[in-house]
Formats: sequence, structure tokens, C-alpha cells
Amino acid sequence: MSIRSVLRIGHPSLRGRSTEIPDDWFGSQRLQTLIDDLFDTKSACSGAGIAAPQIGEPWRVFVLGMKHNPRYPEAPPLPERVVINPVFKAIGEESTTFWEGCLSVPGLRGEVKRSKYIHLQYQDQDGASHQEELEGFHARAIQHEVDHLDGVFFTDRLTSTVAFGFIDELQAHGLIP
Repeated sequence: MSIRSVLRIGHPSLRGRSTEIPDDWFGSQRLQTLIDDLFDTKSACSGAGIAAPQIGEPWRVFVLGMKHNPRYPEAPPLPERVVINPVFKAIGEESTTFWEGCLSVPGLRGEVKRSKYIHLQYQDQDGASHQEELEGFHARAIQHEVDHLDGVFFTDRLTSTVAFGFIDELQAHGLIP
């Protein structure tokens, strides 16, 4: 268990599609160490979630979870979870916009439109399959992290190039809390 360095936008490892976790990794110490490092790093950085590629690991796994988060003071709590080999689909066409940030894009936020409701399929660290429907901030966080597994940043999904800026400037002008 350790806090790992978070790669920043521009690092070429962040732009490729990550590899599925193989069946023989489930329940292994190798996978558990990666999961522990993800949780430790997420916590140390006050993140809502973090994906393996962000710490230089090319695997389709991320962790989520937060109670109160100073980076997103108005966001509801997220249950702590490990998400492996995820697949999601939008439910309906309703979407929402939100000022997203990212541990790999420090100090900046951008307004992004995402599906409000999703259906998620994934595996946990023991290899068990799960399905659920999610909405709101929880659905947004899942979509953000799955994007990382596909080499996509929130900056690629901005509603407008002017809907992007430094956090302190956006706060000073009342655009984000």
C-alpha cells in the first residue's frame, strides 16, 4: 500500500485504451496491491475516484468513494467501490452538465455534459459480476473514470472551449462553489 504519483495530462500513457484485468488476477495479491494503491492515492489527493492509468498502470480498474470532498463541496457522498472491466450504457437521452475536475488535470475545471442515467456492468476484486443503474453525480463519476480507461479526458468533452479555467478564477467569478 502506497501513495503513487499521479500522471498529468500530456503523459502519453494516459491516452491509450487500457487492458482488461485477466481472470487469473481476481483474488490475487497483485490485484489487491493495485487496488490499495489506488485508494491510498485517491485519498491523499482528495479525489472522488482514480483510474489505474492515472498511476501508470494500464489496466481497466478504478476506485471511487468519498464522504465530504473539499474538491466537490456540493456533491453527495459516493459509496466506496472497486470497479473492474466496466461497461456502461446511457439510459435514455437525458443529460446534465457539471464543472468537472481531474487529479491528472490539477487546478483546472471544465463544464462537461454527460448522461444523467446509466446502466453499469463490472466486476469486483473477487471477480464477481455486478449490474446496477446509477444517476446524477454517481453516474457522472463512473463515466469520468471509464473515460480514463479509454484514454479520454474531461477536456475532450467540454461543452465549450470557454467553459474551462483555473479553479480559483472560476470561484472568484461565481461559476463554481
